[in-house]
Amino acid sequence: MSDKIFVDACFGKPTPYTPVWMMRQAGRYLPQYMKVREKAGNFLNLCHNPELAAEVTLQPVDIVGVDAAILFSDILVVPNEMGMELDFIKGEGPVFANPVRDEKALDALIGAEEAADKLTYVYDTIKLVRERLADDKALIGFTGAPWTLATYMIEGQGTKTYNICKKLIYTEPEFMHKLLAKVTEVVKYYLEKQIEAGVDVVQIFDSWAAALEKSKYMEFSWPYMKEIAAHIKAKYPHIPIIMFPKGIPAYLDEIDGDFDVFGVDWSTPMALAKEKLGERYVLQGNMEPCRLYSKEATYECVTSIAETMKEGRHIFNLGHGILPDVPVENAKYFVSLCKEVSKRA
Repeated sequence: MSDKIFVDACFGKPTPYTPVWMMRQAGRYLPQYMKVREKAGNFLNLCHNPELAAEVTLQPVDIVGVDAAILFSDILVVPNEMGMELDFIKGEGPVFANPVRDEKALDALIGAEEAADKLTYVYDTIKLVRERLADDKALIGFTGAPWTLATYMIEGQGTKTYNICKKLIYTEPEFMHKLLAKVTEVVKYYLEKQIEAGVDVVQIFDSWAAALEKSKYMEFSWPYMKEIAAHIKAKYPHIPIIMFPKGIPAYLDEIDGDFDVFGVDWSTPMALAKEKLGERYVLQGNMEPCRLYSKEATYECVTSIAETMKEGRHIFNLGHGILPDVPVENAKYFVSLCKEVSKRA
């Protein structure tokens, strides 16, 4: 047994209660975060400042009472250090000045070890958090999935249609596979270095999984996630791996791989995830984040999930990230309620 309840839960071991954390738990809903963000000047500065990034990583552990801290960073630091010019523009979000849409741009990207080596500010943040985090709290490292990263790299910014990416999938599939393979290699080294710096668990976010039809998802995204997980598990079998592909309830029959926890998004019924995956993987999730606006709605959902998972292996979480205008009191209520309803004799 570990001294960290979250790590034990990831491996399906008995725990005194079901542990809980929240995606985007270090964020704008916390006034304390906003003060640090103001001090940093902008979001990217905050990601690049290990001292400040460590401070906001620890805030939700101290303030809200979650069982694990998740590294404060952004998935787009990976393509940024591969040579892409990244800026966060107010009202528009992340924007790359030089999107990758042809072989020349692809060849110009920095390779795996060199790109991963440039992310020293992330590893320094991890080391600072590790020094300050309580011994019984876990630290989660993370990365974006290659497909999700590729959508930003190709489109140049967030998109609702993914039409440039999809056009390449259907017209230049070999180019897409080359790009995804290159990103995959960077991510492998990146997660290795996070583990060496001190994270206890890693999560792979595929935020835009639902943008692809099933056959293309199983060709252009899931195999690369599986490849990363298998690589990490072979080198670090003691590190739990969480997979979080958002919005693919209809694809669950095809899910397999060498990982430990499957993150269930809010659009996927927990009972369905349990039926399809519960015997093979610990399940994480999956309350609809907007329920946090109401304590009554939170209670209804938490108790329902607890009932569904009472004979299953589970970690409480939201089905996506917490929203910026959620009252802190309601976030605290969610965390305490999860622990209360899942206490074991």
